[in-house]
Amino acid sequence: MLIGVSGLNLLVRSENTIADIPIIKIRPNKAQPRKVFSEDELSALSRSISENGILQPLTVRKVSSTEYELVAGERRLRAAVMAGLRKVPCIVVKCSDRESAVYALLENLQRADLGIFEEARGIAKLIRRYGLTQEQAAIKLGKTQSTIANKLRLLRLSEEEQEWMEKAGLSERHARALIRIENETVRREVLSRIITENLNVKQSERLVGIYLNSTPKPSRVKGNSKAVIKDIRIFLNTINRAIDTMRLSGINAQSNKTDTEDFIEYTIRIPKSTLYSPDKSA
Repeated sequence: MLIGVSGLNLLVRSENTIADIPIIKIRPNKAQPRKVFSEDELSALSRSISENGILQPLTVRKVSSTEYELVAGERRLRAAVMAGLRKVPCIVVKCSDRESAVYALLENLQRADLGIFEEARGIAKLIRRYGLTQEQAAIKLGKTQSTIANKLRLLRLSEEEQEWMEKAGLSERHARALIRIENETVRREVLSRIITENLNVKQSERLVGIYLNSTPKPSRVKGNSKAVIKDIRIFLNTINRAIDTMRLSGINAQSNKTDTEDFIEYTIRIPKSTLYSPDKSA
């Protein structure tokens, strides 16, 4: 029997039957792109396995006389462990390291809940490990080369920025808007505002545009070497970004802006209890 998956062929002998393999003999796939698994989903799947067993066998490949590598089915394997199973039904396939990595990525790409950065990191790892071009990776994964390139661009965001976005549940379109900002410090300030103000994609794109357009362009006055900055919004944005940064750091800063006839007044309140702990020895 020949299983074809986006240019990947896994050969399974037709005379083979599903084998029950001890879980202790199955090692995880190093190319597994998924790093985060929902505990609620695993618990639900574990209960289902306890009631009905594993309906869809795992896919493994033999790597030694006593060990198998998981090709597809890590969620089922983890849920089986939670259910207390010692053996799981498996289909043993013949495939190379590269085919195993592609298949593991494909299985996860077919699931809508794979994180945008998990997907991008998985593609990057596949390209790096096996020396593929973006075009070759696109063919293997059944995508266009431009789609692969766009997903890889997301990795321009730092690991910390990626973590913030994942925790906030932001989308790929949020990320694409952010990578337009090359300066990492400015980008983080924009990201903090997107998160604290719970901005949607269009609002985020508009905010990014404002930051990009408000970058001061110095003009020189004859006899004066200092840059002249006329737009007061630049300074107000700096204040807002500073407050957002404090909030992200756990400091419950509160601000109030008042427009009067002659002035713009800012009042900022920072609870001392969030800045330091009282000295008990005093």
